[in-house]
Amino acid sequence: MEQLSTSYADSALFVAACGTATRCVTPGLYAVIGAAAVMGGVTRITISMVVIMVEVTGGLQYIVPLMAAVMTSKWVGDILLKEGIYEVLINMNGYPFLDNKLEFHHTTVAADVMRPRPTEKDPLWALPQDSMTVEELEHVVQSGPNGFPIVVSRENQYLVGFVLRKELQAALEAARHSSSGIVSSSRVYFVDHSISNDYIGPKPLVLTNMIDYAPITIIDQTPMETVIDLFRKMGLRQTLVTHKGRLLGIITKKDVLKHIKEMDHLDPQSVLFH
Repeated sequence: MEQLSTSYADSALFVAACGTATRCVTPGLYAVIGAAAVMGGVTRITISMVVIMVEVTGGLQYIVPLMAAVMTSKWVGDILLKEGIYEVLINMNGYPFLDNKLEFHHTTVAADVMRPRPTEKDPLWALPQDSMTVEELEHVVQSGPNGFPIVVSRENQYLVGFVLRKELQAALEAARHSSSGIVSSSRVYFVDHSISNDYIGPKPLVLTNMIDYAPITIIDQTPMETVIDLFRKMGLRQTLVTHKGRLLGIITKKDVLKHIKEMDHLDPQSVLFH
């Protein structure tokens, strides 16, 4: 464009645009607008991209061409590929990200997504509130999930609370490396308890201070559309599924994303979530 304005300086187009100036085309301006267009098309960022470029260049008079270039590149990018580079990288790396723009209109319920499914025989990783030893808890924590529901007992699955695996690991390590009298056969209590004066067993390990006694729960017939809204708005990593206070299963963000892929007729195993 600079060469055209120099070669055809007497043409009506350049006379009207440049007036009497011998050089009015700045190649750097085209480079800036081109860079903004490329970034806008790749990332699908519009307003933020224009604001960033205006702040970097300090040229408020260039806001109109910047807006036109960025919006045009976004429209072209949307035609070629629905997702931007950030969404593509999230899917490629298997990050459990739940997009706020994602719409879900299927009629499934929480019981269709929770683990374990009603047809599965594998038990849920749930910890009894007062009948485990330190040795048993250490074994469970080594190979278990990121969090554990607390129930009254293995026979009575009434939900008591929820505890994170990393907090259990920290508590067990602290108990083992201190002179607190905790041994492998010590009883673990997730609820308040009282010890009689004639008790002669090993000192118990009390973990009441790390339990969430009011975890987010849903019933088994909660629509998945509502469940997805809860994950988005509250930033949940998991929610517990109950029926009349009795623990049935758990739903994690990874379970939600796999279910969405299943409903979209995609292979849920095509993405390995990390």
